[in-house]
Amino acid sequence: MNTRASDAETTSSNRRANPSQAPVRPGRSRRAARRRTIASSYLMLMPALLLFGVFMFYPLLSAIWMSLTDSSGISSGEFVGLGNYERMMSDPAFWRASLNTFLLAVVSVPVTLLLGFAFALLLEKEVWGRGLFRTIVLAPVVISGVVVGMAGRWIFDENVGVVNAALEGLGLGTVSWQSGGVPAMLTVLLMLTWSRVGLAAIIYLGALQNVDESLHEAAALDGATWWQRQRYVVIPQVQPTTFFLTVIMVIETFQVFDMVFVMTGGGPGRATELLVTYAYAEGFEARQQGYGTALGVVVFVVVLAATVLWWRAQRESEEAQ
Repeated sequence: MNTRASDAETTSSNRRANPSQAPVRPGRSRRAARRRTIASSYLMLMPALLLFGVFMFYPLLSAIWMSLTDSSGISSGEFVGLGNYERMMSDPAFWRASLNTFLLAVVSVPVTLLLGFAFALLLEKEVWGRGLFRTIVLAPVVISGVVVGMAGRWIFDENVGVVNAALEGLGLGTVSWQSGGVPAMLTVLLMLTWSRVGLAAIIYLGALQNVDESLHEAAALDGATWWQRQRYVVIPQVQPTTFFLTVIMVIETFQVFDMVFVMTGGGPGRATELLVTYAYAEGFEARQQGYGTALGVVVFVVVLAATVLWWRAQRESEEAQ
């Protein structure tokens, strides 16, 4: 007993003399390991965070600040607070551009989804002329909006356009596609729909290939027609894809610029003016970059709201599953 006591006293005195040999508590060790893991994670994320901050956060904060000034783009301008946004509320051109953008989204998105779904059903089947049909539908997916706008300008040209030439050949008379407000907006709608229907068809085609074939077979055995199978089997199965495409295309509609700028430039008489083209005109043509940036911030808020809506709906769908 005396020997054990002396050994314990010796061990205790050695620990006091050399603290590094003291046992490490498990909780402290886990906290240290966790801190090292967090530090290494941030270290690996640092290049991406740095690029994201330089090319995203800094321009965004700069744009918000500029929207609070009366900058002309040459000088920094004076701080006006919410003056640009107050001006926006009483600006008829802003409301006209907002209405045009909203109408374009309300009309073009459903039409694009409907045609994209129909084309996906056709692309899924072996039909005559499938290759040519794919080229016509999918070509706008791989070309820029500027090229689409130039093609639309040539197709609907009032003097040498293909459409007016065909109408005149049929004895129906020509249409003022570029000088008339409603026809000009119709050309924008048609070209925007054509430029996006291929993307919708591709995404729908992937969704259709994931539909369980046994559901089709069971519906056919129950006597369901082709239309009934599409309505009660296919459409519910591709509903998440439809919602995804709706949000994406609404966002794209609020960002349309190059095609409209090339085709109509927002005219005639602001008939095809959209929020983005109006922001460009105010910021770079009228040299009122403070006001133009405020318009851009409004577009950003709308796009952010649509993105948050899609994210929340996606999360609720995953939780429900």
